[in-house]
Amino acid sequence: MKDHPEVKFGKTGIILVNLGTPDSTSWWDIRKYLKEFLSDNRVIEVNPIVWKIILNLFILTFRPSKTAKAYKEIWMKDKNMSPLRYYTQMQAQKLKKEISNKEIEIDYAMRYGNPSIKKVLTNLQNKGCENIIILPLYPQYAAPTTATVCDEVYRCLMKMRWQPSLQIIPHYESEPLYIDALVKSIDKKINEINWSPDLIVASYHGIPKKYFQKGDPYQCYCQKTSRLISEKFNKVPIQTTFQSRFGPQEWLKPYTDKAFENLPSEGKNNILVICPGFSSDCVETLEEIAIQGKNTFLNSGGKNFEIIPCLNDNSDHINLLKTLVTRYIVKK
Repeated sequence: MKDHPEVKFGKTGIILVNLGTPDSTSWWDIRKYLKEFLSDNRVIEVNPIVWKIILNLFILTFRPSKTAKAYKEIWMKDKNMSPLRYYTQMQAQKLKKEISNKEIEIDYAMRYGNPSIKKVLTNLQNKGCENIIILPLYPQYAAPTTATVCDEVYRCLMKMRWQPSLQIIPHYESEPLYIDALVKSIDKKINEINWSPDLIVASYHGIPKKYFQKGDPYQCYCQKTSRLISEKFNKVPIQTTFQSRFGPQEWLKPYTDKAFENLPSEGKNNILVICPGFSSDCVETLEEIAIQGKNTFLNSGGKNFEIIPCLNDNSDHINLLKTLVTRYIVKK
């Protein structure tokens, strides 16, 4: 038909999805981001009516100022963006160069904030992507992270008249390339410092303990990653901890901040910290650990403290991402 609109087709789209980031360090942008994030009932599993009142009357009134202060500490002013956005963007760009195929479109999205999953999915479909591959950038599956990415993808597809085929890449906590990349990052840091660590703290983002008791496998995957790192790197003992708890309820233990307080009294005065659950450095690694955590440790009597950078956009990580997505690309 002459009046039929042009329809592009035949391509595969790959989307790297990270948690999210505010657009700036302004109070309003922080508040907007927090509202979207904390309104997700996968993240906060309480009575939605009660939580809506608490969130809007209290948390979104007072917390944005505290969160803005943390973001200002780590904001990449020269690039006018957060480290998480920068590194996720670079991961997508470098992965595109590695794969280098005209029939494959690669982009990134944020579960909360911009660019949204909806926007990126729509853009890829408009470019002719009939097949979509989603890679949630969370090595260890958890309902508040990986599952909520799936939720949002499915919601977007429900509103599409012409739906693409879909593949969602699962958790990769024990992927050999992932473990090798982490071990190499530890070796690199040890070669850079002029002291010997007594302990390596592997700090993962926490979840409420009741989520685990309901069946969330996240803690098991974190412990598995730590065990596999230990098996490859047995020069220094590794201790698993959990950070970033929020609210009064009990979260997975041991808590990272409490470990930093107690380790010097246990004779662990020189420590390295690695955050294997984060694919990119962000406010949780750069402000909560590298600034607050370091201060806590040193003020408790510790001597040496260094954080090992996340895998970010280094070549080992890009090779891992390429390996993960290539398995799901249909060869024509």
